[in-house]
Amino acid sequence: MTLAIQSEPTPLQTDIDGNLRIGKTRVLLDTVVVAFNQGYSAEEIVNHYPALDLADVYWVIAYYLRNRQNVDAFICENKKKSEEARKRFEDRFGAQPTREELLARHEMV
Repeated sequence: MTLAIQSEPTPLQTDIDGNLRIGKTRVLLDTVVVAFNQGYSAEEIVNHYPALDLADVYWVIAYYLRNRQNVDAFICENKKKSEEARKRFEDRFGAQPTREELLARHEMV
């Protein structure tokens, strides 16, 4: 008996904002990598994010281990962009909006 070796498609999908999401879920590559680096197993990650497929999480971990430097740089860049966006938001709306400010924003929408 021979085992047919096939190439599997990547479970990573790029969303409109350039974020890498896993499969058809909203879970980010960053989320799985950070959890893995904190010592969580693939099974524990899937337990915490049940929308994920276990095989996809193992694929992401394997990809990360093979491309650690590039993935870490990607995550660092995303974190920097997120901090910049948070700062712009806080500059515009303040760090901790009051209940009244939140209600006023809601009415603007």
